[in-house]
Amino acid sequence: MATTFKYLTSILFLTLIIKGSCDCSLNNINIGTTRSGREIQGQPEWNVTVINNCSCEQSQIKLSCKGFQSAESIDPSILSMKGDSCLLINGNPLKGFDTVNFSYAWDPPFLLLPTNSVLGVCS
Repeated sequence: MATTFKYLTSILFLTLIIKGSCDCSLNNINIGTTRSGREIQGQPEWNVTVINNCSCEQSQIKLSCKGFQSAESIDPSILSMKGDSCLLINGNPLKGFDTVNFSYAWDPPFLLLPTNSVLGVCS
């Protein structure tokens, strides 16, 4: 009986460790937008930083970007628009605690929110 209890306790402990080490979600994708102070074609420029605040990589990161426009071009390998959705870094993984940066110029600034991601390998 004691051996069974130790066995079950060990399984429970390991399950909690594994779950706790990779308990990530879309909420771990944080987006910050700050004004750069520059103007492009009369529009204020905004610097955007997307951070994966998780130890697990996340790929296929999509942002809501309904009506998104920019007076300056954005590298499509960083942010590509399709309808009301934007795909970040061509869907490639954003590793744990890594960031992606891009800038755009428009007024007013757009509220970019993560709408989808696929959880990957945890470090």
